[in-house]
Amino acid sequence: MIVRSHLPWPLRWAVVALTLGFSAALALWAFEFGKEISGLDRGAREELAQLRAELLKVRQELDRARSVADTAESLLKAERAAQQNLARQVTELEAEKQVLQADLGFFERLMPVADEGLQLRGFRADTEAPGQLRYQILVMQSGRHLGEFNGRYELVLVGSIDGRPWSRAMPGARPLQFRQYARLEGTVEHPTEVVLKTVQARVMDAQGAVRAAQTVKL
Repeated sequence: MIVRSHLPWPLRWAVVALTLGFSAALALWAFEFGKEISGLDRGAREELAQLRAELLKVRQELDRARSVADTAESLLKAERAAQQNLARQVTELEAEKQVLQADLGFFERLMPVADEGLQLRGFRADTEAPGQLRYQILVMQSGRHLGEFNGRYELVLVGSIDGRPWSRAMPGARPLQFRQYARLEGTVEHPTEVVLKTVQARVMDAQGAVRAAQTVKL
C-alpha cells in the first residue's frame, strides 16, 4: 500500500523555505541581541572603572585637605602657646623691672651726703585705699665713729574734715634701732572722710628729742 501526501510538492517547498527563513531570522536576531548585550556590559564596565578612578581621586584630595587642616591647627595651637608664653614673660619682666627700679632708688638714697648726722631720705606716702596710707622712709646716719642708734619714729597726718583742720599722730611711736641705715615702711589708718594734705615723719632719740623730720605733701 502506498501513502501519498495530500500537499502538492510546490507547497511543500514553500513551507520548507518559510521554516528555513524563520530559523535564519531568529538566529540573526539572537546574534544581534547578543552583540547589544555585550556592548552594554562593556560600556557599564568602562563607566564603573571611570567612577572608581574619580572616587579614588576625590579621596586623595580629601586626605590632602585633612592633612593641611591638621597642620594649620597644629601651627595655630603652637602660635597661641608662644603668645601666651611671651605675655607671661612680659608680665614677669615688668614686675622685675619695678622691683629693680625700687631697689635702685633705695640704694641711690644710700649714697653718702655732705652733711653728717641723722637724716631722713626718700620719704614717700601714698593713699593705698580709702582710710589707709602707705609710707616708706629711709633713715640714715653718716659720719665717723657711728654708734648704734636707739629711738623711735612716728608719723603725723595733717588734713581737714568738712573744711575744718584735722591732724593726728600715728598711734604709738614705733621703736627704731640701727647703725648705718634702716628702711621703714607700713600703713597708717585714718578716717575715710579726712582729706589729707601733708604727712610728717619724725625720728626721736631715747630721751624723746626730735633728731630728724621730713614732711611730704599729698
